[in-house]
Amino acid sequence: MTDTDITTTGADWAAWQESWDRQQEWYMPDREERFRIMLDMIEALVGPAPRVLDLACGTGSITARLLKRFPEATSTGVDLDPALLAIAEGTFAADERVSLVTADLKDPEWPARLPYDSYDAVLTATALHWLHREPLAALYGQVAELVRDGGVFMNADHMIDESTPRINAAERALRHARMDQAKADGALDWAEWWQLAAKDPVLAEPTARRFEIYGEHAEGDMPSVEWHARVLREKGFGEARPVWCSPSDTLLLALKQRGPAA
Repeated sequence: MTDTDITTTGADWAAWQESWDRQQEWYMPDREERFRIMLDMIEALVGPAPRVLDLACGTGSITARLLKRFPEATSTGVDLDPALLAIAEGTFAADERVSLVTADLKDPEWPARLPYDSYDAVLTATALHWLHREPLAALYGQVAELVRDGGVFMNADHMIDESTPRINAAERALRHARMDQAKADGALDWAEWWQLAAKDPVLAEPTARRFEIYGEHAEGDMPSVEWHARVLREKGFGEARPVWCSPSDTLLLALKQRGPAA
């Protein structure tokens, strides 16, 4: 189910999903680990049959892993990127557990496009750093209204601690050295992946529209873990803290308060 008008016949969607995963793993070799912890926390806090909002869903990477682990789950994917939504639509076209929505998260009215008023969990990964602090804080307020009492929000993303510049520089140097080696071994980067998409008969048109919307790459903010946790508590979550981290990224979990604190 989708409100996009993309024709999805004639493409190997499994191959495009695999290609997207490999391209993303070039930047984040520990990508699967953050997804595993995310799903562990889903099981721990809201159970094995959650209603999930996959926020800035892209190709549906989170949704695919959610449904594989929790077959009774349902997922609403929301994004604005027509090319990545085309891949998601092709992947989940026959799956009644999945609905896809085209919406701009900077539009104050985007929640009105969703099929449900509330969710057990809202999940997102490596996407919200495209937003600057002010629109991100506003988005967190909308997310807080969508998460049911006792539900969770999780954001896995780049969260920079500016108080440790030497540690940051050393980590970045090692990470980029490894990326350079992987690139020499044939890994695709972001730009090269999109060049392939632009040449695909099915994805060429939505890819062109995608670059009309976003340009080459949007530059948002990467505030600290403390900023994210503070803003989420201010917007209505009772608890917020990291549940996983790497030297550069964090998976932050916010729990919607269930009744008065003990």
